[in-house]
Amino acid sequence: MKLGNPKNTIEVIQKYDFDFQKKFGQNFLIDERVLEKIISAAEVNKDDFVLEIGPGIGTMTQYLAENAREVMAVEIDKNLIPILSDTLSAYDNVSILNADILKVEIVEEKNGGKPAKVVANLPYYITTPIIMGLFESHVPIDSITVMVQKEVADRMQSGPGTKDYGALSLAVQYYAEPYVVANVPPNCFMPRPKVGSAVIRLTKYKDAPIKVTNEKLLFQLIRASFNQRRKTLQNGIKNFGGLNFSKEQVAQALEEMELPASVRGEALTLEQFAQLSNILDR
Repeated sequence: MKLGNPKNTIEVIQKYDFDFQKKFGQNFLIDERVLEKIISAAEVNKDDFVLEIGPGIGTMTQYLAENAREVMAVEIDKNLIPILSDTLSAYDNVSILNADILKVEIVEEKNGGKPAKVVANLPYYITTPIIMGLFESHVPIDSITVMVQKEVADRMQSGPGTKDYGALSLAVQYYAEPYVVANVPPNCFMPRPKVGSAVIRLTKYKDAPIKVTNEKLLFQLIRASFNQRRKTLQNGIKNFGGLNFSKEQVAQALEEMELPASVRGEALTLEQFAQLSNILDR
């Protein structure tokens, strides 16, 4: 039974007497056009090993299974496991893992060390930790195509000086090239979320375009700058726990970069943050 429509989704939910769990942020997709857009944006083909996070009742998993070589679906809610075993019983290229993706060491040998594609309709409360976890662990990934809250998608692709620009924008753009594929209204889900959504594809860079001597320091500086948005960059860095630079050191670095002492973090590009990090790392 194909699940991309409301009637079949309701049937499965009723058959298993399934209760939506607020704590897992469950909203199931019920629009076939959106599902097809996600598969085509992720460019899933018969050579691909796909990691799906939060398959729900298996709606998108069915589409992935038909297009990919192999799909590994990681679902945290144990109540969904028997449903998935049923809705995906026709596919022999899917494995279901009942686990928390944040705690899973993604099985690299499953794909012989080759890059996987990640596709997910992510629970909104946990989008950022999942995406950052995938990037920071340096697991071999080709791209991440995810459904996220619209404002999070806006943040991922915004640039300096805009209100959406922040630590997430910089972190995502350090690792990948973001591209918003489609905006998705609340009526494409069951139950309906209160906010609009968007599908965004993050294509991972083979080689980071930005060179830094100390990646950890770069991200500490970025977090420090946006931790107190209204403060100057100097004060943000001075007040941030775990960074031991004096105001003078930061002022000197900014001078070397020909930036005013009063500059705020939100005015700096990723390249400038990298330059600042490299100077302070010396």
